[in-house]
Amino acid sequence: MTKDRLAALKAAQSDDDDMGPDDVAVTVESRDGFMDEFFAEVEEIREMIDKIQANVEEVKKKHSAILSAPQTDEKVKQELEDLMADIKKTANKVRAKLKVIEQNIEQEEHTNKSSADLRIRKTQHSTLSRKFVEVMTEYNRTQTDYRERCKGRIQRQLEITGRTTTNEELEEMLEQGNSAVFTQGIIMETQQAKQTLADIEARHADIIKLENSIRELHDMFMDMAMLVESQGELIDRVEYHVTETKDYVETARGELKVAQDYQSKARKVSGVSGEKQTAISILHTLALGHVRRGTFYIQQELRQPARSTPIGHVL
Repeated sequence: MTKDRLAALKAAQSDDDDMGPDDVAVTVESRDGFMDEFFAEVEEIREMIDKIQANVEEVKKKHSAILSAPQTDEKVKQELEDLMADIKKTANKVRAKLKVIEQNIEQEEHTNKSSADLRIRKTQHSTLSRKFVEVMTEYNRTQTDYRERCKGRIQRQLEITGRTTTNEELEEMLEQGNSAVFTQGIIMETQQAKQTLADIEARHADIIKLENSIRELHDMFMDMAMLVESQGELIDRVEYHVTETKDYVETARGELKVAQDYQSKARKVSGVSGEKQTAISILHTLALGHVRRGTFYIQQELRQPARSTPIGHVL
């Protein structure tokens, strides 16, 4: 949806180049160049977010492969760690680029609040920020789900050894960060017991890595979520007034229809009283007023500076 919007904006700019010799245009090449650079930056950020999204899907596949394997596959685990490292690296780049755009917007708001370019950049920044938060939310959900599945695997393996634990007891063991609390008392006489022990230790190590990853990304996630929430207030107000404008237009159509009927009758009957002529004029004014009122509300919302929350430091 955003990509189509970008194409439309660029097409609108190219249409301006098709003016004839009698047309008068004031062009600022440096400004056009600046917006071209901005669009290129937006495209680069979008591609990075898409890359994170694709990596998250791969992470899900690795999780399923690890949990379904009877033995720990070190190659798959390394591939999972590489994916998680790449997600973190790319996410930090995205946040840094979004922060630069945000700072540029804040600077220009002090000098040219009504600039059309500024409104475009605000919209693109908001859209990218929302998409970024959506992707990172899914990543966080994926990690949390994997942690629960690993915990369930540990619980089942402990039951095989004859040791039952409640969810609370298991969480307390995990908080200690020492796999020995899980394996104490397990008799290592059989190969199956040894495999069970190895699996418990592997799942515990996975949970520790997951918790570290979630902790590292937490601050970035919260900063971006707060930013998107503040931007959402403006978007929600605009959406409300768009809906209101639709209602105004429907009302205006009805009133214009009545006014047109009166005008049609007035043309056929020359002796229309002054009161009826006044009524027709009032109906026209009301109808146009409804449309203008809705449009005014939307314009007012778009002219207001966005209340944004700083993104914060890059990890």
